[in-house]
Amino acid sequence: MIVELRDETGVAVIEPLGRLDARSAGTFRQRLATLVEEGISWVVADLSRVDFVDSVGLAALVSGLKMARSSAGDLRLAGLQDPVRVVFEITRLHRAFDIYDSLPEAVHSFLHATEESPPIPRRVLPS
Repeated sequence: MIVELRDETGVAVIEPLGRLDARSAGTFRQRLATLVEEGISWVVADLSRVDFVDSVGLAALVSGLKMARSSAGDLRLAGLQDPVRVVFEITRLHRAFDIYDSLPEAVHSFLHATEESPPIPRRVLPS
């Protein structure tokens, strides 16, 4: 798993590769937790190279979203491939996350939010 930090913007980009499933979700969740513990709560998960996600992978993403938002940040998703996008739609998690077609759009969404006075909208997730 690759984690790229964009220092100039304060937005971290985490980039899992292949499958986000029971085997890899723990590492993914730990990387997200480490970023938030280090004070980096603006995170984009670039899922453009993820071709499969299962329920454990979805749980890791929801956990990361809750961690980021509890630190006044957000976890946004970018580049979902069609099979992954379908899983998000079936589970209705596309309503919980801000999802962007590309990584630059997702990163820019954080920067654009800081240029205007209204705060980033938050969605309440079930516990």
